[in-house]
Amino acid sequence: LPEVHAAALALPGERFVLDGEVISFTAEGRPRSFQETAGRVGSRLDVGTAAAAVPVAPVFFDALSVGDRDLLDLPFAERHAELARLVPEPMRVRRTLVAGEEDVPRAEEFLVRTLERGHEGVVVKGLDAPYSAGRRGASWLKVKPVHTLDLVVLGAEWGHGRRTGRLSNLHLGARAEDGGFVMLGKTFKGMTDALLAWQTERLRELSVEERSWGVLVRPELVVEIAYDGLQ
Repeated sequence: LPEVHAAALALPGERFVLDGEVISFTAEGRPRSFQETAGRVGSRLDVGTAAAAVPVAPVFFDALSVGDRDLLDLPFAERHAELARLVPEPMRVRRTLVAGEEDVPRAEEFLVRTLERGHEGVVVKGLDAPYSAGRRGASWLKVKPVHTLDLVVLGAEWGHGRRTGRLSNLHLGARAEDGGFVMLGKTFKGMTDALLAWQTERLRELSVEERSWGVLVRPELVVEIAYDGLQ
């Protein structure tokens, strides 16, 4: 990623560790999907062509060390102050401060504007929280809208591991214009052991064809699916 290399060389510090990510925008200024940007990161053969097709820019949101100073245990407010001294504003993630309940409307407006620009949501960080490597924890909360769809179960796959013997991964579809059904995707999340046992029994009752991987069923069982993104 030559863009990241150039950005790092342009920063005033000599030794530092930052936390951030790369983001890519379309010609219309909308952020590209994670999958498209990730494809650019994995391109190593023709870097120049990849950079021209999907240009990326680094955006930083935390400072972990500067020089010989370890900042991990400092509160986020102090770490961000260090970040602001090192990284110019265009290379820092946008943010708004919420000091109390009176600031909640401004935070809600910030979320609305973020979504309007095409981003998936925001991360709420506690100003007094230390840095926790590899996890967000209770002091880092991702906030993004959740949508729901009513979809019909068209089939299900046998589970693996602790779900062995249970019909787990649901094949979900919606009504097509010709009156039939078209498959939209799969899901196996959000199911308790009790629900898995019930749906296994119910789907076997609705089965019209058994295959090695699972069953095809009559389109009679409708489920409400919550999702925050599509791939």
